[in-house]
Amino acid sequence: MHIQLSGSPGELRFTLLQADHICDVALWRPGSPDGWQDQHLVRILSKESGLDGAFVQLESKEEGFLSTKAKLQEGQLVKAEVIRAAQNNKGLRLKLISQENDSTHTTPKLLKAGPHPLDDLCSQAPQAPIFYEDATLAAQIPAKFRPLLERIAQKETSFLDSEWEELLEPTIMVGPLTAHISVTPALTSIDLDSASHPDFEANVRAFKALTHQIRLRNLSGTILIDPAGIRTKKRPALLKFLQEAFFNEQDPLCPKVLGMTPSGLFEVVRPRRRPPLYESFSSPHGRGLAILRTILREKAQGTTLCAPASIIHALESDPKALIYFEREWGKKLHFSVSTEHSFRCWSLN
Repeated sequence: MHIQLSGSPGELRFTLLQADHICDVALWRPGSPDGWQDQHLVRILSKESGLDGAFVQLESKEEGFLSTKAKLQEGQLVKAEVIRAAQNNKGLRLKLISQENDSTHTTPKLLKAGPHPLDDLCSQAPQAPIFYEDATLAAQIPAKFRPLLERIAQKETSFLDSEWEELLEPTIMVGPLTAHISVTPALTSIDLDSASHPDFEANVRAFKALTHQIRLRNLSGTILIDPAGIRTKKRPALLKFLQEAFFNEQDPLCPKVLGMTPSGLFEVVRPRRRPPLYESFSSPHGRGLAILRTILREKAQGTTLCAPASIIHALESDPKALIYFEREWGKKLHFSVSTEHSFRCWSLN
């Protein structure tokens, strides 16, 4: 078992592999970390007694919601930890650590960074080496992981690009069935389907691949699964096989199968921690980094990137990505704001 490092400007991808089988993945963007389990000194902006908490401000001016029933005063500085990264159009969620400010700081401050995404993989395979091709990428890894680094030839990892792309596709094969994944801010729905006549056994066989995809994509929160071709009254018998599939997957987030809804959907809850992959790549920042990656891959000509304002702002807010890109590209990149109405939302002039 080993961890493969790959990446591009502003983005490092870590893939935990057993031979050529992907066991798990992790994404890290040095210029825009997700902040999960970061500890902060935050300022209370406003109390929301009806929500059992308060809105707070961090050092970066980012705002979040602090879940607590403690009596707090607006303007007060308290210690808090991020328990859910910003995702699904919702800001950070934090928990109270202490109401005492025993530091010398009089303004919000990041006190301690949370675990690196690579920690998530190393906890599953503590002695696994980290293979890399690009020394520039490897140099961005925290020092504590560097003893695990081993350089390899480029040809050995070319297949990973397509594997990562498949993790963003909404329709995928899971064993003998097709899974259609639809995501909303409130929940994720997964419709299992087949062009033939799926039976009980086909659903059972699909669960192994389905639970693995849920883990790799980091689909979290409430997940509703609609089995294929099984009448509602026969569906309860499938539940134990879905539970077994999740158990065998050994997902570190320990999803729970809650049961079946009255309409026959299987309800699963998986804790929200880091953002799901689809959101990381579809965000303005994710789209901007994809543009930089495409420019390098296609050796595009031009010096001015025309793109929507949201993408331009996201790239300008990530100087680490731009420095890496311009070093690889050999030129200074300029920006111009365009509309989002074209099929290809950006151009290089």
